[in-house]
Amino acid sequence: MQLSYVIQSNPIQRPTLLHVPPAVRLGEPISAVDTPALLIELNAFEHNVARMQSAVNAAGVALRPHAKAHKTPAISLAQIQAGAVGVCCQKVSEALPFVEAGVRNIHISNEIGSPAKAALLAELARHASTSVCVDHPTQIGWLADAVDAPLDVFVELNTGQDRCGVNDADAVLRLVEKLQTHRQLRFKGLQAYHGKVQHVRSQQERGDIAKRAAERAAAVVVALDARGVRCEVVTGGGTGSLEFDLQGGIYTEVQAGSYVFMDADYARNDYADEWRFEQSLFLASSVMSLGDGSRIVLDAGLKSLAVDTGLPDIWGRPLDYISANDEHGIVTARDGAPHPALGEQLLLVPGHCDPTLNLHDELIAFRDGVVEAIWPIAARGLSR
Repeated sequence: MQLSYVIQSNPIQRPTLLHVPPAVRLGEPISAVDTPALLIELNAFEHNVARMQSAVNAAGVALRPHAKAHKTPAISLAQIQAGAVGVCCQKVSEALPFVEAGVRNIHISNEIGSPAKAALLAELARHASTSVCVDHPTQIGWLADAVDAPLDVFVELNTGQDRCGVNDADAVLRLVEKLQTHRQLRFKGLQAYHGKVQHVRSQQERGDIAKRAAERAAAVVVALDARGVRCEVVTGGGTGSLEFDLQGGIYTEVQAGSYVFMDADYARNDYADEWRFEQSLFLASSVMSLGDGSRIVLDAGLKSLAVDTGLPDIWGRPLDYISANDEHGIVTARDGAPHPALGEQLLLVPGHCDPTLNLHDELIAFRDGVVEAIWPIAARGLSR
């Protein structure tokens, strides 16, 4: 199946005489990886996928993992094989490589901001079961003008993040009534996601915020039901709030995504042991300079990893990554620990997995130190 997005009138021209060799080949050890390069450890990844699916199954809740965390169709296909009902994407264009790879159920967990986005969504809906969020009547008008096949629509509820979404049942009902004037648009339910709670460090405080968000969503469901409007699905939740989202009895599906990887920011949260997923995502980096002997300089900086939630950790070594430049990472050793040698490979744990993935073309999958697969990060850069 070919979708229109692959057609370019002015494609980027790559050099034909010179080319960048592959970072590594299948069967080689990860020590052979040309750095910086993004890695995923398969034992931890598979454990995380199975652990999450088991948790949602036990709670009787569907799993619709967020693909914005990884932008990698191979990961979504593994999640669906394990039992996920589909995926979330945050942008319409981001969804297209997933459809082309065989994912057939996609929720755009965001609003659209123009008729052009609605037109692209209409094209997407011809190839996969698709849903989208709204929080304003104009968005409904754009969808109605563009879409000629049945489309499920969620009204987004502001549960406390104060980003997108309407604030109460009356506002939801007004949008539902607007949807009902268009035969091809069907009110599917509420999106009730609270992103800020995912990164609250205290388990108790995180639970309190998640409980308030769920209570707000539950109150709207009750109010809609009293007015004869059935809310079939309530979707939301995330990796950091999962233990509370599954207990609340209001979410019918959860959108956790980062659990497949984890990152340095999520590791700083306080969890009960059963809700702590394993670290599977790493950035391989090499020592490129020892400076004057007081520091270590790595070849991975701002163009290789996101630092919006903090600098990366260095896996398994008494070293601290203290500063990120465009192409360099400055590292110091703790308490007289020996410096790594020039050319030595270190594994970094990115501070924020989602935007880090968007900086790379491929994800090198390894097990027991040996490369098993190389997965294209096919949705990288698709942020329209």
